[in-house]
Amino acid sequence: QVQLVESGGGSVQAGGSLTLSCQLSGSNVSSYCMAWFRQTPGKEREGLASIDEYTFPSYADSVKGRFTVSKDRAKNTLLLQMNSLKPEDTAMYYCAADLGIRCTWSRVDFRTWGQGTQVTVSS
Repeated sequence: QVQLVESGGGSVQAGGSLTLSCQLSGSNVSSYCMAWFRQTPGKEREGLASIDEYTFPSYADSVKGRFTVSKDRAKNTLLLQMNSLKPEDTAMYYCAADLGIRCTWSRVDFRTWGQGTQVTVSS
C-alpha cells in the first residue's frame, strides 16, 4: 500500500524559504504523478505544483517563479522548495500521488494523500 508522509513545515518570516518533503513508501516516486496542494480553514484545497513520471513540472500562477517541485529518487521523496514566502502562503500543505492520470495540479482526485504539514509565514 502506497503511503505519503510530509515534513519540513514550520514558521518563517516573510521573504524566507522552506523546503517541504513528502516521503513515499510502498512504491517508487519515479512512476507517479505527484503534486502539492495547500488549504486554509474554510477554503477549498488549492493546487500548487505537479511533476509527472518524466519529471516534467507544472505550476499554478500563484507560486510560479517562487516554488520549485522536484523528485529525489535516491530518497524516494517529493520536494517543494519555497522561496520569497508571503503571509498569504500560510496554510496546511499536502502532497498527493497517483498513477495513470493526466498529471496536473489542477485536479484534486488523486487517490493517495499525505496527512499535511503546516506552514506559517509571519509579516
